[in-house]
Amino acid sequence: MRTMKLGTSALDVPVIAVGCMRMAALDKSAAEKFVQTALDEGLNFFDHADIYGKGRSEEVFAEAFHMTDDRRETVLLQSKCGIREGMFDFSQEHILQAVDGILKRLRTEYLDVLLLHRPDALVEPEEVALAFDRLESSGKVRAFGVSNQNPMQIQLLKKSVQQPLVANQLQLSITNATMISQGFNVNMENDAAINRDGSVLDYCRLNDITIQPWSPFQYGFFEGVFLGNKNFPELNHIINEIAESYGVSDTTIVLAWLLRHPAHMQPVIGTMNPERLRACSQASAVHLTREEWYRIYKAPGNQLP
Repeated sequence: MRTMKLGTSALDVPVIAVGCMRMAALDKSAAEKFVQTALDEGLNFFDHADIYGKGRSEEVFAEAFHMTDDRRETVLLQSKCGIREGMFDFSQEHILQAVDGILKRLRTEYLDVLLLHRPDALVEPEEVALAFDRLESSGKVRAFGVSNQNPMQIQLLKKSVQQPLVANQLQLSITNATMISQGFNVNMENDAAINRDGSVLDYCRLNDITIQPWSPFQYGFFEGVFLGNKNFPELNHIINEIAESYGVSDTTIVLAWLLRHPAHMQPVIGTMNPERLRACSQASAVHLTREEWYRIYKAPGNQLP
């Protein structure tokens, strides 16, 4: 498994992150098999959030991993906080309480990475800075980042936060590629030219913030996967053709498409299927050509000017 630096941190991480949102639904045996498969494939970076399964996903992971101090050093754990029922909360009090809950459920003394989960309209950067300082000085969190934030929201945080923000989790897939398509259509009078995110892709590249694409197989907002979907015949035809040429699965090619981008992204996969997990891991060894990347990009209807 290829590795990369996460943003400007000292962390060497796999180029693919294992998302644990659905782990709460697994029984003990299935969870143990899933975690072990990930480790066997070199996928030792696990992405959590305190809201996944209302906290149960973190507990299931810790149980399946058989967390001990020695084993803890073999994995990298990332979690997110800030979403509460009916609201977002980036107050110092909530961040600190949330992290304590995360650590308890994961049975660990520290997180490798903590992300703020979506933006909070009532955010006070000074409050976030105080929370981050306490978490860093106490050793509870080693690196920090955000999710679904645009450049100005990140800049607002950086007004007070001293720690580097090393990651930004953003929705991105072949069919949800507005952060890429608007870059092709600068100054054009079409919908694809609409800048919906403040050029967050370029901003993250300029500031060495690792983009972590979530839902890399989904279209819309959790409307379903595009692989094998009758609504995307051309896309599936091209993906399958390229997959056959490399001797891999369609799943592998989808992730290889994201990994081919020079932003050095770290896709977050959400499958709980060990076989599909293995197919995902193979993407780190596939380097698509420029022609293949553009064929896949255009297949679902993304147009070049």
